[in-house]
Amino acid sequence: MNSFYERPILNSPYRAPELHHPLDQNGQPLEGEPRQGRRPSRFIVPVPASRKKASTLQASLDLETYTENALINEIRGYVDLWRSLRNPADWGVTAVSQRLLEHWRRPQEWWAGPRPFFCQLEAVETIIWLTEVAPRRAASKGLLDQIANANEEANPELFRLAMKMATGSGKTTVMAMLIAWQAVNAARKESKDFSRAFLIVAPGITIKDRLRVLQPSEPDNYYETREIVPPEMLPDIRRAEIVITNYHAFQHRETLALPKVARSFLQGNDPEPLKTTETDAEMLERACGKLLRYDRVNVLNDEAHHCYRHKGGADAEGALTGDDKKEAAENEEAARLWINGIEALDRKLSKGVRAAYDLSATPFFLRGSGYEEGTLFPWVVSDFSLMDAIESGIVKLPRVPVSDNLVQTDTVVYRDLWKHIGKDLPKTAAGAAKLSPFDLPNTLKTALNALYSHYEGEYERWQRAGIGVPPVFIVVCQNTAISKLVFEWIAGFERGDAEEGERVAFHAGHLELFRNYDEQGARLPRPRTLLIDSRQIEAGDALDKGFRDAAGPEIEQFKRELAAREGAGAAQGEASESALLREVMNTVGRPGRLGEQIRCVVSVSMLTEGWDTNTVTHILGVRAFGTQLLCEQVVGRGLRRQSYDLNPETGLFDVEYADIMGIPFDFASSPQVAKPTKPKPVTRVHAIKEREALEIIFPRVSGYRRDLPSEKLEAVFTEDSRLEITPADIGPTSVVMEGIVGAGVTITPQVLERLRPSEISFNLAKHLLYTSFRDEDGFPKQHLFPQIQRLARRWLDEGYLVTKGVPVGAILYQDQLARAAEKIDIACTRASEGRIVAVLDPYNPKGSTRHVNFITSKPCWRTGAQPPKSHISHVVLDSSWEEQLALTLETHPRVLAYAKNQALGFEVPYLDSGITRRYLADFLVRLDDGADEPLNLVLEVKGIKDEADKAKAQTTRELWVPGVNALGGFGRWAFAEFRDWAVMDEDFAALVDQLLKKVPA
Repeated sequence: MNSFYERPILNSPYRAPELHHPLDQNGQPLEGEPRQGRRPSRFIVPVPASRKKASTLQASLDLETYTENALINEIRGYVDLWRSLRNPADWGVTAVSQRLLEHWRRPQEWWAGPRPFFCQLEAVETIIWLTEVAPRRAASKGLLDQIANANEEANPELFRLAMKMATGSGKTTVMAMLIAWQAVNAARKESKDFSRAFLIVAPGITIKDRLRVLQPSEPDNYYETREIVPPEMLPDIRRAEIVITNYHAFQHRETLALPKVARSFLQGNDPEPLKTTETDAEMLERACGKLLRYDRVNVLNDEAHHCYRHKGGADAEGALTGDDKKEAAENEEAARLWINGIEALDRKLSKGVRAAYDLSATPFFLRGSGYEEGTLFPWVVSDFSLMDAIESGIVKLPRVPVSDNLVQTDTVVYRDLWKHIGKDLPKTAAGAAKLSPFDLPNTLKTALNALYSHYEGEYERWQRAGIGVPPVFIVVCQNTAISKLVFEWIAGFERGDAEEGERVAFHAGHLELFRNYDEQGARLPRPRTLLIDSRQIEAGDALDKGFRDAAGPEIEQFKRELAAREGAGAAQGEASESALLREVMNTVGRPGRLGEQIRCVVSVSMLTEGWDTNTVTHILGVRAFGTQLLCEQVVGRGLRRQSYDLNPETGLFDVEYADIMGIPFDFASSPQVAKPTKPKPVTRVHAIKEREALEIIFPRVSGYRRDLPSEKLEAVFTEDSRLEITPADIGPTSVVMEGIVGAGVTITPQVLERLRPSEISFNLAKHLLYTSFRDEDGFPKQHLFPQIQRLARRWLDEGYLVTKGVPVGAILYQDQLARAAEKIDIACTRASEGRIVAVLDPYNPKGSTRHVNFITSKPCWRTGAQPPKSHISHVVLDSSWEEQLALTLETHPRVLAYAKNQALGFEVPYLDSGITRRYLADFLVRLDDGADEPLNLVLEVKGIKDEADKAKAQTTRELWVPGVNALGGFGRWAFAEFRDWAVMDEDFAALVDQLLKKVPA
């Protein structure tokens, strides 16, 4: 069997793809083992199809080929090299950007909640690199010229950069990261490259509502709950000005509503038409508000394939008819309105729109653009395709029909359903009025029954797994006429007024689990099937009468439920009906919300982008699909994963599937059955206001300053001064080489064995001089070199360099030299009578437990001693010992307050091999040690220690603690380490006794 079907998921979602399945020229999986490395970015090149086919028939999907995208692949290569640089000082970005990149790249254990996927980080890294690095390097400057030229042709007034990210890969998180990068940089330093003003444009109200998490003022904003920024940057984020709107807001509204006669009277004989609509300035004031106070603004376009300018003087698509023509006109009108609004804003601001960042799974020109439908936007700079997302497990694997038992046709009927039924379905409401639900084509009814039968099995599996919400089945229809018939066939219908006893016809519905009626014919209090007109509810207008009549009974049921939950006035008036349906649709599959128990959604046109329900398992298409672009857009509604828990055995996500019929999507099928997984419960970890007396305030230290009282250097070496080097640090130092015959030979790095101690001490002293002993102007203090070399030789002679299986000369490797220098430098500080003073973060010098607010799916232990001892609601359990330590702290009488250092922002900067890193201690504890004021204790539990662990502990003990204590204003601080979690209770008691003895009576 093809390895793709046996093992579709190859890569961790948190690392760059390391393997990929081979594909043929049409993007289909080939037989064979996965290939090493990452797949190059490829995109579909559409070839114009024949216009001789009838408009009701399915257009050909075969005239498309995959071609590598040279621009994206070249940028990707540069970004990969840049990402691999170990030393942040070499990244060439601002201090803020460096801090954010380090924060986002943190290891898994540092994250309490969702960690950014690699694809999310790559998209943001690409934008940062293009903005901060590429313009300053000659080799990459030409890439910016290519992007600028592409924009000049298609968007002459704007500079756009597009990120192509598969549906379900988390574009909202990427938007939050981009906002953080821009806003914090702009807040801390004025620059043409940054702005803290943002206009976020969405294609409809659904996404607009969902994007509220990008507002820093929202309680569940991503910056806090998803840890998008380190806590010290939250005040800067709150200074951002963010306006979220849908493109419909750019429509110039009527300022003077006049009937036709009055308009004619006022017009009189004036040749100029009467102006009764908003000007650009008035529209911008309404749509953009406070953004107009800024000189430059960033624009973020969500689902940006709706935003483009029609290609001037061209129409690559030829003449369109019927539904194709109508769809093209709607696309063209939406795109024109969207881009006109952004261009108007660009003209209004003194320095214009700084950049427009486009996010879309399908950043291609749509039908009606003047370009061949499916042409990639030429300003796309990063690409994480659907196949990349499947191989990383980020999305569900779509399964489509590959064979059937109908021998009369060469095609698979349920794969390309519209071709077989389109001519038999109504095109208008008038046509539908002549039909009943029983008149639907038999082929469509059989398709519904077949896919529903599979749904029944999935429904039962979810019930057995204890998943509290049902799986969701969606039907995407061509028009309102078809959707009404399909909806009634599935969920049931009645004719006449049942409440008045005038029901003249009734049917309970053909699909039992989707019926909106019980066995006695009464309506269920909570509908199971929902009819939605995506376009209508996205515009926010009152519902069309035809659609309102079709969905009327369900709307009334939802009104009753909303009234029961929130009071009688919660859903009154026509305007609230579309909002009510949006609320139902947006909460499908969410416990405790209106859409919780929806099992089936019948959608007119296409279900809206951004509909992020992760419980969709089955999709049926009852409409025409002209290109793979449209197929992917519709299929994308069902690709969002349900579970984001890694399999502990493989370190990868388990496979999840979406079963799809009626959509001629060129993709794969698999006979495997995926076992449904109950999602882990999430916990909101937060500071409890009523426990504010337990608040722990701590300094945010960015570095250390040493004040030496004299030029005489001494050193006090301790056990922490010892440096151990093994082959694990530098590589094998003994290699046996053998041929097929003959004697073997052992090769060793003899050149390192020949180095004399004087040479080693000289190089070590030189490194120390240049890294740690410079004057105020940055020049090395050359006169101190003899003293530094004496101390370096002493460190060697007294045995603090320990080599195991490596020659002593390995100390001269740059990273080992830096580690040795750090240990000698700290020994000098320990011996001097000067002061160590901590240097605080200039932008946010103080941290506190009061700002803790995040969500996590990790196990949590609720704090709750009587009286309470933690300001924070829970302790996140990353390992088994943390609950034991928390229990020890809660019960010890000398503990006044404590906090687990999770999303707290408490970090200790330290040097490791010459690179500045940050250390997260485990707990902060406020302790009554008998002194006049409490002692603040930095507590760490560590078993086996490597050189990096030693550097963390040594820096905290020798630099951070004395530096903060010398600074004053934050109380007294100390540091303690526990080595054995099994005896932490005894160790903590002994530590407290030891501290009590130190306090003078």
